[in-house]
Amino acid sequence: MLDDFFVRAMLAGIGLALVTGPTGCFIVWRRLAYFGETIAHSALLGVAIAILTDLHLALGIFAVASVIVLAMFYFERRDSLPTDTLLGLFSHGGLALGIVILSFFPNMRLDLHALLFGDILAVSRLDLAVIWLGGAAGLAVLRWIWRPLLAATISTDLAAVAGMHPERARLVFGILLAAVIAAAIKIVGVLLIVALLIIPAATVRRFASNPEAMAAGAAATGVASVVGGLFASAQFDTPSGPSIVVAALLLFLLTRLHTPRR
Repeated sequence: MLDDFFVRAMLAGIGLALVTGPTGCFIVWRRLAYFGETIAHSALLGVAIAILTDLHLALGIFAVASVIVLAMFYFERRDSLPTDTLLGLFSHGGLALGIVILSFFPNMRLDLHALLFGDILAVSRLDLAVIWLGGAAGLAVLRWIWRPLLAATISTDLAAVAGMHPERARLVFGILLAAVIAAAIKIVGVLLIVALLIIPAATVRRFASNPEAMAAGAAATGVASVVGGLFASAQFDTPSGPSIVVAALLLFLLTRLHTPRR
């Protein structure tokens, strides 16, 4: 018989994987790994803002991450700096600013290990409801922007000519990514969330015959990683969040052993 906290952790991880799988496909297709890292690194600033304003941590992280996304889109249009330079500025600047703000609260008890690597075993029933309801909403948004975002991945100009509003789709996707990362911080933490977005999508890429199949396969791979990682964590007494990512990495490596590239 599984303990209640373990079942909650399993359900939370599965709910997250069902969203990160399809979302991660666009990160792989559009080469947005560093963009995801930038949003994840801003989580520490989001924690600081949440403490200052007495908000829930997930809301504070989402608010700051959304501002980072909007700022990125603004400076991409107004500034001549390369995108990767802007990402570096926002990533390290947000991380440093968050640490500086938190330094003004020396007596505050904050579990930095859980923030960086997650604490999926501490997921509550409320967290579980937020993950599944928010995940359903996130998948609905992704379905809404799927065609224009996919078309823009192939050619932004053609998508614009076809009236698909690719820039709007990109902005909505950025906000969606901010929401996913905010929801996932408690499960896998700041340092591991981008891995959970990228690895399942990269694992199934060579097997997928179309984008929809890749999205479904990435979600299934993410679920398998969560289940395998949690049971391995219980068996070997290892940290749960990193164990999930290691399970995903092992699946990726297994698919690369003898399978010819499509």
